[in-house]
Amino acid sequence: MTIAYLDGEYQPLADVRISPLDRGFLFADGVYEVIPVYGGRPFRADEHLERLERSLAAVRIVDPLDRAGWKALLEGIVERNGGGHQAVYVQVTRGAAPRDHAFPPAALPTVFAMSKALNTDPQTRPLHVITRPDIRWTRCDIKSVALLPNVLMRQEAEDFGASEAIMVRDGEVTEGSATNVFVAAGDALRTPPKSAHILGGITRDLLIELMAAADIEVREEAIPEADLRTAAEIWVTSSTKEVAPVVRLDGEAVGEGEPGPLWQRVNGLFQDYKQRLMRGEID
Repeated sequence: MTIAYLDGEYQPLADVRISPLDRGFLFADGVYEVIPVYGGRPFRADEHLERLERSLAAVRIVDPLDRAGWKALLEGIVERNGGGHQAVYVQVTRGAAPRDHAFPPAALPTVFAMSKALNTDPQTRPLHVITRPDIRWTRCDIKSVALLPNVLMRQEAEDFGASEAIMVRDGEVTEGSATNVFVAAGDALRTPPKSAHILGGITRDLLIELMAAADIEVREEAIPEADLRTAAEIWVTSSTKEVAPVVRLDGEAVGEGEPGPLWQRVNGLFQDYKQRLMRGEID
């Protein structure tokens, strides 16, 4: 039985009730985070919570908890759901109020969290992806619950028999529908730089750190669509996909059509980081 959290109370997920006047339901007026947990230990909790704080500030929702309060909530969810490997979902909306586009003057934020079991070995399954125009708004750096464009593109990928859609805006790669993108093309490994057009991923940032420590050069710079289509390797990264190799793009083979040697090396660095986290050697 999954135990969830709603506004200060832990209860079975099936018993959770949220007002139909909640602005998250009416307007997608809210933000969220997904935090992996390995062996009962949250993965980069401070970085995830910092991003949550930035998203709340960007949409002008008063942060309902301090950092210690968020960590206590995260610990409570993990413990009540048996520890081990989990993905904890946290959502904050502006709260319930009579329907009006303007901010309600007195609404209290709704805080919801739940957990599900985390597949800790998803990166071994090579992915088929498609490309689609990036039709989203221009504040994709906010981790908003307004995900309908992402949902539609992900469903198009499913309809095509693929696992993900990589988006292109003005001739340049932005990100996947729920992932960041790395491309090895020519003499460079690149990932799009942080901007209002992409969500800066926690796994993305960690990989850049790990590669720098291992003397693997990666450039944060624009990736033209043409370079994506001629890439030797493509990876997509996220909190739940970890570091996933792409072997087919719009039905065509990427490189040799199998996970490449650079992915093998970098994935090894990431898996080693996870093991050190589970042993308590890093926070």
